[in-house]
Amino acid sequence: MPNNIEQLRKHEIANRVTIEKDGGLPKITVTTSNTAAEIYLHGAHVTRFRKNSEPPLLFVSAKSHFDTAHSIRGGVPIIFPWFGDRADVGLHGFARLTEWELTKTSEKPDGSVQLHFSLPENISAKNGWPTAKVDFTVTVHDKLTMELTVTNPLKEDFTFEDCLHTYFEVGEIENISIAGLKGISYLDKTENFARKVESGDAFKISSETDRVFLNAPGTVEIRDEKLRRKILIEKSGSNSTVVWNPWITKAKAMPDFGDMEFKHMVCVESGNVAENKITLAPGASATLKVVLSSQPI
Repeated sequence: MPNNIEQLRKHEIANRVTIEKDGGLPKITVTTSNTAAEIYLHGAHVTRFRKNSEPPLLFVSAKSHFDTAHSIRGGVPIIFPWFGDRADVGLHGFARLTEWELTKTSEKPDGSVQLHFSLPENISAKNGWPTAKVDFTVTVHDKLTMELTVTNPLKEDFTFEDCLHTYFEVGEIENISIAGLKGISYLDKTENFARKVESGDAFKISSETDRVFLNAPGTVEIRDEKLRRKILIEKSGSNSTVVWNPWITKAKAMPDFGDMEFKHMVCVESGNVAENKITLAPGASATLKVVLSSQPI
């Protein structure tokens, strides 16, 4: 059943958490002493995180659809239980197209606000997949912390891919560099999944980029010269990093993406995909944790 706004309001916290409908979709606004965030129940999708004195950390397209039939273009889509395009079942799984359940909100002694979401239990079966228990926790403070936990309740192994497909706001795509992936092999999707190795301490983006870095559990840094900041993507339970920018031709081909918006975004995605997919034994759990922060340079 869809979440009822009046029922959801029991989770509001004065001066910290408010819930309303925006374009027909339930939206949660979170405010702390120095940050603000927005999360839609559609996809449990974080669309905004911003420190009071900085530009937004997350990018959302001005042309994004905000309806139940489409995923939101930007922010942090949750990719589960598969990554990429599958001819028979579509792109990036069903979690990002499902209205999640908000189960709990709380304010912590350190001033952070924590929200708990769960994927409806019947949604896997509706999509022809084995049932899994999927929970998502978002903590808003001076950093944005996201934890996606998958538990296997079955009597046999359960195999899946997951990813927090994060879109970052940047000043100018040609003036950023991405570090933390030196020596790591990747699949280059722009060249028919050719396997390559990143040789530099940092790399720049000057054309369509779609790289799936494998066995890449470390922190990644985006250095943004125009906005004079660096973004840190710290993670655990993640063995894959995906870097994506559609560039000119693909940007123009996407109806929910502005023709020139590729200049002001980059995706650095944390998860477990391709060769790093996860197999859980009966009763086992796996947690993908990502912590996003920024610092001036």
